[in-house]
Amino acid sequence: MPLAAMADVNSVGLVDSDSVQIKKDIESHRNSNDVESSRVVFSDETTAGVIDSAAEKALCRKFDLRLLPVLAIMYLFNALDKGNLGNAQTAGLSKDLNFAPGQYNQIVGIFFVPYVLFAPPLAMVGKKFGPARVLPLLMFSFGSFTLLTAATTNFGGIFALRWFLGIAESAFFPLVIYYQTTFYRRGELARRLAIFYAASNIANAFSGLLAFGVFRIRSTLVDHPWRWLFIVEGSVTVCFSIFAFFYLPRSAAEARFLNEEEKALAYRRIQVDSSSVVNEKFVLKESLKVFKRPVTYGFLIVEICLGVPLQAVSLFLPQIVQRLVDDTVTINLYTVAPNVTGAVMLLVLAFTSDGLRIRFPFVCLGFAFTFIGFIIYAAIQDVHAQIRVAYFATFMMCWGTSAPSVLLSTWYNNNVAHEGERLTLTSVGVPLANLMGLVASYVFQEKDAPKYAPALITTACFGATGCLVAGCLGFYMLWDNKRRNRQQGVNLTAKDVPTLKLRDGPRVEEFRWFL
Repeated sequence: MPLAAMADVNSVGLVDSDSVQIKKDIESHRNSNDVESSRVVFSDETTAGVIDSAAEKALCRKFDLRLLPVLAIMYLFNALDKGNLGNAQTAGLSKDLNFAPGQYNQIVGIFFVPYVLFAPPLAMVGKKFGPARVLPLLMFSFGSFTLLTAATTNFGGIFALRWFLGIAESAFFPLVIYYQTTFYRRGELARRLAIFYAASNIANAFSGLLAFGVFRIRSTLVDHPWRWLFIVEGSVTVCFSIFAFFYLPRSAAEARFLNEEEKALAYRRIQVDSSSVVNEKFVLKESLKVFKRPVTYGFLIVEICLGVPLQAVSLFLPQIVQRLVDDTVTINLYTVAPNVTGAVMLLVLAFTSDGLRIRFPFVCLGFAFTFIGFIIYAAIQDVHAQIRVAYFATFMMCWGTSAPSVLLSTWYNNNVAHEGERLTLTSVGVPLANLMGLVASYVFQEKDAPKYAPALITTACFGATGCLVAGCLGFYMLWDNKRRNRQQGVNLTAKDVPTLKLRDGPRVEEFRWFL
């Protein structure tokens, strides 16, 4: 049955005028550089329920096949270009460039300063001109800086490039999250972000494999094998960014692979179960209102607690594993399995979370994995006598940092219907977690090698705190939903209230927290 024929006074469906209006709007703004001008507003007040199950599944399959693989590959290169420093360090980067004591920690840490400072403004630029255009440009930039790193000959050169790399990568993840919220419903988002974010774990694993191969290259073209790592990763990143620039659709309404009925369906889905106003123009004053809500600061505290273990694993897993083996090449190989299982655990928890439409228990579970993994590893005195237990602890570290990173971002995006507020919170929260890389880079001191006991204990404490705060936040939301239902004499959940009514967040009487 055609979708347009499904609409009547008693059902939620699509009407021909929706498709026609979207088509006219696209044509009238075809040559505009401001994607926010493509704003279409419907006044329908409906539920957030499924419009047409078969049609929506078919639409999601198209998005999954056309968007997710490209975004996942882009993020894979993003993670590779950010985290390859640890692999290069195991091959003698500090020694070859004559670093003074502590200078390696400085080039690791400096990345996070511009990463935090430039994320919000660049994310706003991305909202203005469209993530589909800005993301490939950012990718081209950080690929170029990675490529240039291969030519560095001293501390000053690599220090400066890490600063610019931090700028280029700062808004990438927030913009990808926002971009996906314009295609998927709230209950569909976690598993898609998980597939996308799993690329980060695969990148860490692939980085170890790539380093394993690259460091075996014997060539007179470069003086040190680690230079090949930056050459290979940077070159492929630049090439793929050019493809992505011309491939990614600016919005669902302009996706060439959708027909008019599918475009109308895609719009309506987001209107009732993601955004209050689709493609709403960004207004900074309105977007900053998200910081007037106490819950926002709860989410940011959890981001801080997530950031330390996340960056510890991302930046220092090779150094952690170095305690188990002696051979430089084998060290990188030992990082592969923990990262791969981290990706698997992420997918399992994200798919389960979407299926149950609940976030906070799985965020807490991830933090629990983090705490247990780091504590076990720190408590082992003789790793060679207990090498299986020690190596298993590194698996738990990766499980614990993978799942919360996606589910936390999904959780607060699910609870903010205003697109500007959603982007603003994400562009502050994600960089804040990455800023904790400064903590990780300074607690992992060379003088504590190879055990790194102070760093492991510190990281475990952040994991425990994150679990506690996320749990308190989730139970508050559960209590508040019950309070609202009791006062109104109803029994509503987040899925019963369309997001087009929720522009003002918790101030709206019908608002229900997405747990």
